[in-house]
Amino acid sequence: MPTTMTGEERRRLALSAAGVSVRADGDGQRFAGYAAVFNSRTAIGNPLRWGFYEEIAPGAFAKTLTEGDARMLIDHDSYYVVSRTSAGSLTLAEDDKGLSVDSALDTRLSYVQDLAVNLDNRNVTGMSFGFYVIKDEWNSEPIEVEGADPVEVDVRIIREVRLIEVSAVTFPAYPETEAELKAVARALDHRGEYAAVEARAKFRPELLDLVHIDREPGESTRGTQDPAEPAVSTQPTGLPLSMRMNALAARYGLPR
Repeated sequence: MPTTMTGEERRRLALSAAGVSVRADGDGQRFAGYAAVFNSRTAIGNPLRWGFYEEIAPGAFAKTLTEGDARMLIDHDSYYVVSRTSAGSLTLAEDDKGLSVDSALDTRLSYVQDLAVNLDNRNVTGMSFGFYVIKDEWNSEPIEVEGADPVEVDVRIIREVRLIEVSAVTFPAYPETEAELKAVARALDHRGEYAAVEARAKFRPELLDLVHIDREPGESTRGTQDPAEPAVSTQPTGLPLSMRMNALAARYGLPR
């Protein structure tokens, strides 16, 4: 199981699950909600083809909360710092539901005042957190598909993370496919298995350019590739990217 950190990852939670609220606190206001929920399965990309399902296990934040100094931001932008644990203005904790967030809202900062108004008007509609995976676990299981045979899908269980920040976010779900692709690529980077990349690249060849895993000489693709075909390498070929993409599309019968 990989234990080294790769790229920073982000996960988002819609308002209905985040339970965001703003309450009066003496002369000021406080923000409360959840940045993550345990044992809740989320689709990252398309799990039936090029993505996977993901769950966060209870205890995933236990160590990082004792060691880190996380901030609360707005839309993951470090310019818009709302609060910080070491400053005493942000409290993060694990409970039975997930990672709870309790933050002071100092409206002397104009953008915090704007945040409070946007929360009240439901313009900011969710939470997110930025993290590095320390420990994860991958399993496969069959999923029933209407009118077709069951499909084997991957399930990633995150066991331990290093938390960087939590954010109030405007878009609680990925607004574009590119963001989903990057999320899948970062997870595959941490997984470190080239066969898992190849299997998904049949549907999304772009992943070959986003994932940074070198295939070891003689490494098996474990049935994900036709043995008669040459291996697909992640190393530069010297050809322009557009030519490589067209070649991959032709190879897998994808529209160009």
